[in-house]
Amino acid sequence: MKTAPLTAFLLCATATAALADAHGQCAEGKTLEDGVLTIATGNPAFYPWVLNDAPESGEGFEAAVAYAIAAEMGFESDAVRWVRTSFDAAIQPGAKDFDFNLQQYSITPEREEMVDFSEPYYSAAMAVLTTEAVVEAGASPSLDSLRGLRWGAVATTTALPMLTETVSPDRDPLLYGDNTDVTAAMQAGQIDAAFFDLPTALYLAAVVVDGGVVLGQFPVDRTITPDRFGLLMEDGSALRECVDAAIGALTENGRLAEIEAEWLQEATGVPVIE
Repeated sequence: MKTAPLTAFLLCATATAALADAHGQCAEGKTLEDGVLTIATGNPAFYPWVLNDAPESGEGFEAAVAYAIAAEMGFESDAVRWVRTSFDAAIQPGAKDFDFNLQQYSITPEREEMVDFSEPYYSAAMAVLTTEAVVEAGASPSLDSLRGLRWGAVATTTALPMLTETVSPDRDPLLYGDNTDVTAAMQAGQIDAAFFDLPTALYLAAVVVDGGVVLGQFPVDRTITPDRFGLLMEDGSALRECVDAAIGALTENGRLAEIEAEWLQEATGVPVIE
C-alpha cells in the first residue's frame, strides 16, 4: 500500500535524469572537446573560491558551483577538465582554451563588448571591513554597534549611500579618492570600518590590512547595486544558452543558495547583519 510515495520518487528521479540528459544534449558538439567540459580558474585560485588551489576537489564556492553546473549540463565529474588563466588575459577578446571561466568576474557592459557572460551565479553582498583592534574594543555585527564606528568611504561608490542610508553612522564618514586610500586610513587608525563587497573584503582582510577582519555582511537584498558574477565565455559562445539554463535550474531548485551558504557564510564565518 506504499506504492504512491515510491511512484512519486521514481517519477521525480526520472524527471531529473531527463532534465540532465536534455542539458547534455544542449551542450553536445558545443564544447572544445566532445564529451568534456573545460573549465578555467585563476592561477593560483584562492580561498574561499577554491580550497587549497585544487578546483578538482570541488571544494570552495566557485569549485562547487562549477561542478554543480557541469552536473546540471549532463557532465559527470570525471568529464570536467580544469585549466588555468590569469584574470586579465582571459577577459581579452579572441579564442579561448576553456568552455567557461569563473574567477569572480563582475558582469559589466565594457567587458561584454569583448566576451560573453552567463546569467549571474552570485550577487556579492556588501561587507564591513575592520581590524582586530576595533573588534577587541567592542565592535560587533549589529547596526547599533556599527553606528558608533568611525567610517571611511570612497566618495564616488555605491558604498557611500548604503552607509548613510542603512547604517546612518553617528559621525559623518571620512571620504577618500579610492580603495587604497581607505585601507591606508584604516591601517593608520584614522577610521574603524569601511564597506566593500564581500569578496573584496575577504581579500583585503587576508592580504592587505594587517589584522584585518570582516565583521559582517548585509543580505544581498539590502545591498545597493551588488556586483554580479558571471561565467566568462568566448564572445558568441554556442554554449551560453546551455549554461544559462543550468544556472536557472540551480537557482530555482535552491542549490546555488545552498552552496553560497556553505562556502561564503559557514566556511568564512562572516555573520549576516540583520
